Order: sequence, then C-alpha cells, then structure tokens
Amino acid sequence: MLPPPLVGEGRGGGGPSPGTATLRLTRLMLRTFRSWPGLTQAFSSPIVVITGDNGAGKTNLLEAVSLLGPGRGLRGARAAEFARRDAEGEAYPWAAAGRFEGPWGGFDIGTGTPEDGRLERRVITLDGATQKSRADLADRVAAVWLTPQMDRLFQDAASERRRFLDRLVWALAPHHAREVAAYENAMAQRNRLLARERKEGVRADPAWLTGLEDAMARHGVAAAAARRDLVARLNATLLAERVTGAFPAARLALACAVTEALGREPALAVEEGLRAAWDTGRNRDAAAGATLAGPHRADLLFTHAPKDLPAALCSTGEQKALLVAVVLAHAALIAAARGFAPILLLDEVAAHLDAARREALFAALAALPAQAFLTGTDSAVFAPLRGLAEGHRARPGILVPDDDLPVP
Repeated sequence: MLPPPLVGEGRGGGGPSPGTATLRLTRLMLRTFRSWPGLTQAFSSPIVVITGDNGAGKTNLLEAVSLLGPGRGLRGARAAEFARRDAEGEAYPWAAAGRFEGPWGGFDIGTGTPEDGRLERRVITLDGATQKSRADLADRVAAVWLTPQMDRLFQDAASERRRFLDRLVWALAPHHAREVAAYENAMAQRNRLLARERKEGVRADPAWLTGLEDAMARHGVAAAAARRDLVARLNATLLAERVTGAFPAARLALACAVTEALGREPALAVEEGLRAAWDTGRNRDAAAGATLAGPHRADLLFTHAPKDLPAALCSTGEQKALLVAVVLAHAALIAAARGFAPILLLDEVAAHLDAARREALFAALAALPAQAFLTGTDSAVFAPLRGLAEGHRARPGILVPDDDLPVP
C-alpha cells in the first residue's frame, strides 16, 4: 500500500509559474522496493552522486525516482516486478514516495501497491489524491534518463530505437503514448483476423478490417507526425553549442515512409494512402503473418554531425557522447515547453567517456537549471564535482554519506 504523505513541510497548489525552471526531489522514501527494504533520504544539492559496488541497488534507486513521473519508469517494468521478495520468493507490497519542490511550490507524489494488495497493479497519488493515470503527473514532473542498456542502441534492432524515440516524444506530448497504443492495438487485431483467415479459412468481415485499418491510419499518422516534429526540434537544438557544449552534435533522421509522405502531402492524404495500401495488401500481410508497411516500421538514424559518420560506425565512446548530447538537448526542449527542466537520471554515465568528456558532462550539468542523479562504482571519477554535488555510498539496503563528495 502507499505510504502516508511525507510530513514536515507545507504543500503547494496551482499550476507552474512562467519563467521558472527549477524542479527538485528533496526527499525520497522507499518501502520494500526491489533491493531496498526501506529508505528515507533527503537531497539538498542540484547534483546527486550515488556510488557503490555492482548490485548495491543504485539503479533500483534511480528507477524508483523515475516511477514518480509519468510512464512505466526507466526499465519499463511491470508493477509486480518492483516488489521486494524474501528468501522463499514471497513478494511484499511496495511503495515509493517523493517530496518535490517545483515552480509552484512543494508537493508529494507516491506510487505503489494498492490497498487491495494486488501486486500486478499500482496506484499513484499527488498530494494524497489518487490519480486516474500516470499521464496525470506530466504537468508536475518530468524525468529523462540514460542507462547502460542504451549503450547498445546503435546495434539493436530498429524497434529499440523507435521505442527510444517514442519515450522522448511522450515526455513532451503525453497523448503520443495513446496514439501509439491505439495504432498497435488495431494492428494486432487486423493481424489476428488475417491469420485466422489464412490458417482456418474463416473469411474476415471486410467492414471490420476496413474499420481497423481506418483506426490504424488515423492513429499511425498522428504518431508519425509527432515523431517527425520532435526529430526536427531536436536537430535544431543539437546545433546550439550552448546545449551540447563539448559533446559532438548528433544529427537525427527518421527512416519512415509515412514520415516522408507527411513532408509532401497533407495528413488526410497520407491517411488515405495508408488505408488503400493496407486494403490491397491484405493477402500479402496474411501470408507474412504481419503488417509489412506502416509507421511501426520506422527507424531512428543517428549521425555524428561533425564527422558526418553514421553512429553505428563510431567508437563506443563517441556513441555514448552522442547519446549524452541527445539527452541534454531533450532536457532543454522539455524546459522550454514546460517551464521547468526535467530531473536527469544518469546511470553509470561515466562508462565509455574519457576524462575530457566526463568533465564536459559535469560542466554541462552544473550549468543546467536541473537536478541530476548520477551513479557509478568509483567516487573518484566524480572528483571534479567536489563542492557542487553531494555524494552517497550505496550499501545493501542503506545509503551513507560519501566523504569524497561531502554536501556542499
């Protein structure tokens, strides 16, 4: 079940104040969350460094913070996976709560197992009031993250890069998740009908298929347009040296026939073209067991702009630097759109960055009006942040002060 609201400070209300760009997590409370049996920790600095051995729970802590915003968190895990389990495998109700200071004052967000104890569900509260959906938090909290899993982005399948892009879009346009989900749901139904027709000889109702293809066209074009818009905005932001600093700018592009069509034709014409293509391609798709054309086939392409080199051909360190540049540009876009910068969750961010790149990252973070949480195994790597960041050491089930990075 959810913890009681954090006490000792008043709550704020209303909406964000124009021109203010500060959002901070000042206190985090966990209960039986993954490897953490319990934790109550205050944070006072704009940069928080958490170091510790592998398996000490650093990533779990960042994941808990990510769950206090819209979405499914940095791992995209299911609710039941957050529950701490004992030696016999029994899972316990879990909770995570945060005290935030934002442009409109202080507020509390909590999430965890509902009162009925069903671990497969989670509820969310804002100042003690239950919210209808995770998207309801979008006006108060935004978070962006970089994890070691993203280091494989340039070698992974196109679907991983597409999901990466969709997460970026959703942070600025919460409705995008609904468009993508509606498109994928309609496509899955169409695929099932066509598969049944091929395998069992049961002819699908043409009107039903037409209705599904109409829904796919409407939602798919909306999703493609949102992706196209964000890529254009990111490219413009990445060219601004004040955002990327010493990091090489990435140049992004979408490999997507629907996106290309939107550059030539009105959205309604693109929708009509998709409906016609899916109608005439039913036999082909039935034989393939999948819909072979549509915005679900899009790929996000990265290029190292100064070298004009595809990211897949860059060194591991260059690829990491490109990802950092994209995350910084995305944070700048969120700050401009929302009036406050997102919280940055940078897990093992120093990996694959040389000393010069690390110092460039630290300088960029110090200049941002954003709170950043960084993790790593060696506190010495973060020595340039002494006097700017507060440090904590993660040990099994606890956080202790890091003497190498005392609170400024």
